[in-house]
Amino acid sequence: MKSLVLVLCLAQLWGCHSAPHVPGLGYRELNCDDPETEQAALAAVDYINSNLLRGYKHTLNQIDKVKVWPRRPMGEVFDIEIDTLETTCYALDPTPAANCSVRKLEQHAVEGDCDFHVLKQDGQFSVLFAKCDSSPDSAEDVLKVCPQCPLLAPINDTRVTHAVEASLAAFNAHNNGSYYQLVEVSRAQIVPLPVSTYVEFAVAATDCVANEVTDPANCNLLAENQYGFCKSTLTQKVGGEDLAVTCTVFPTQPETDGTNIPSPMVASAAPASPPAAAVMVGPLVVAAPPPVHRAHYDLRHTFAGVASVESASGEAFHVGKAPGVAQPGVAVAAGPVVRPCPGRIRHFKI
Repeated sequence: MKSLVLVLCLAQLWGCHSAPHVPGLGYRELNCDDPETEQAALAAVDYINSNLLRGYKHTLNQIDKVKVWPRRPMGEVFDIEIDTLETTCYALDPTPAANCSVRKLEQHAVEGDCDFHVLKQDGQFSVLFAKCDSSPDSAEDVLKVCPQCPLLAPINDTRVTHAVEASLAAFNAHNNGSYYQLVEVSRAQIVPLPVSTYVEFAVAATDCVANEVTDPANCNLLAENQYGFCKSTLTQKVGGEDLAVTCTVFPTQPETDGTNIPSPMVASAAPASPPAAAVMVGPLVVAAPPPVHRAHYDLRHTFAGVASVESASGEAFHVGKAPGVAQPGVAVAAGPVVRPCPGRIRHFKI
């Protein structure tokens, strides 16, 4: 009897330690906080940040679900769902995402919700399928944490447009080098007291000299693609306005064929035409035009769920539910105990 109890205890411990492939399921399940699962999730987040042309970089917050499917002739595919949080680093900022601060709840945080198929082969992870969307925290939740904090404002709000135009003009007026054009308005907030408008926007250097420009429409982006990111507060005062602008110019980027760069806006805060689809290994990334009336850049405009050619091949893998067949009078053995999902929350939950 004691031997039987010992065997059962060892079986339970083994089941908690790992969750191998179970015949009939077609896939194996892992703990959402398993190191291998986290590697796949981090590869997915790296993919997001490597292909974003607008908005802000994201960081991993929680792993919701994971299934690992065998892939013929070799490798495995992680079918994984993750939650991300927006950071304060702009998409084109060269700062590694690991060094970027997560946007706080009182700053009106934004959460991403993503589905990925990540291939693991020869110890390397690569993305085969990506589908994401993102949304800001609710106004009610923000005001619970900070009743006086400003909320996100639509980027086509007239106060936002005015603040961006005034800020860009002030930046160019004090710039002795290239004239900078507006790429996008990435974030805006209307502050009640003192009455002011806070904006964040991206700019790009052109072949025109800032203090010699007569018609910005005749200016073209530099071949080496030099971008910058600005933060500005325009405060309403009796008899005028007070403007505070801070811009950071990023190092120049290698010359491209123009298919994977954001288009600048010209003399307007309206969204620019989207760049063409970027051709790469993995899913096709197509930057769809975001709506005019928006308060943040939704990840779904870039990661719409298009699979790569490789993942669609006949010998790849098939995600689905394996049929369960029970025969009368035949006992079904219990499978190994699977560790829980969703996994731990790394920052905070929205």
